[in-house]
Amino acid sequence: MLTAIDHLVVAVPDLDQAAATLRSDVGLAVIPGGTHPDHGTANALVWLGDTYLELVAVVDPERARGSWFGRLVAGRLEAGGGLAAICLASDDLDADLAAARARGAAVDGPFAGARRRPDGRLVRWRLAVPADLGPDSAPFLIEHDPTAAEWTPPERAERAALVHPVGGRVRLGRVELPVADLRAVVARYLRTWGILVRPSLAGGGAREASVGEQAIRFRRRLPGEAFEPIVELVLLPSEAASAESARSVSLGADHPGVETPDGDGSPTARLSTGETIGTPIGLRFRWRAPGPPP
Repeated sequence: MLTAIDHLVVAVPDLDQAAATLRSDVGLAVIPGGTHPDHGTANALVWLGDTYLELVAVVDPERARGSWFGRLVAGRLEAGGGLAAICLASDDLDADLAAARARGAAVDGPFAGARRRPDGRLVRWRLAVPADLGPDSAPFLIEHDPTAAEWTPPERAERAALVHPVGGRVRLGRVELPVADLRAVVARYLRTWGILVRPSLAGGGAREASVGEQAIRFRRRLPGEAFEPIVELVLLPSEAASAESARSVSLGADHPGVETPDGDGSPTARLSTGETIGTPIGLRFRWRAPGPPP
C-alpha cells in the first residue's frame, strides 16, 4: 500500500549552492546525504518528518550515463534542473508491483539500492520504477529497510522533532505540478499505481490525488510557462522549544547547512503564510498553516 510522498528528487548542479539557497530563502535545514556509487551521483537531504527533499548532483558523468537514476538526474539538469521525479513510500512493494503489472503498467523492479553516508553507515531500500519515469510521469516507489541507517525508530523520532531555521518543525503538505497534458498524467497515475485523482478545490480544471495525509495537485501548464512545481510546506510549532533550539544548534555544529534563526534577518522574520517563494533550483515554495490540505 502507498503510505506517503517519500521524497522529491531535485536535480541541482551544485549541492552546496542549493543548500545555501534553501536555508537563506526558505528557512530549511539541509544535511549531507552521501553518494550513490552505482549512479555517479551524490545527494543532500531536507528532512520533513519522514518525507524529504533529495537534492541530487552528478559527480561522475560517465557512471551516470550508464545508470537509470544518473540519466534521470543528468537529463533534468540539461533541461535546467529542478524536479526530476516523485517517489512514493510503500509498505508492501511486492504487492504494489504485482498490482501495477496486473493493470498492464510497464514497471521495472524490485531493485535493491544503497547509499553510503559520510559517517560510513549504509542506507538500504528497494525500488519499483515505471519505464517512462520523469517529472510529470507516474512516480516510482520505495520501501525502506527499517534496520539500516536513517530508518530505525530512534532516528525517525529524532528527525520528527527537528527544528528548521525557519523556527519550527516542517512537514510536506502538497506538491503542485504544472503539466502539459493533464489527462495523460492522470491516466498514468491511475494505471501505474491505482491512484485515484479527483477534481481539486483549487478550481480551474485542476485535479488532486491523496497519498496518505499528503496530496499531489495537477494543473494545466500555461503556454510558455516554466516547469516550476510548488512545494507546499506546513510549519508546526516546536515541542519543548528551548530543548529543540539547543538540539538544532548541536546539529548545526555537525552539519554546516543547519543553522538556527537569530534576529530580524532570520527566515522566521520573513515567513508569510500563503506567500510563494521562488528559488533558482526550479522549485517554488509556499507555506500554509497546520491542518488538512484545503
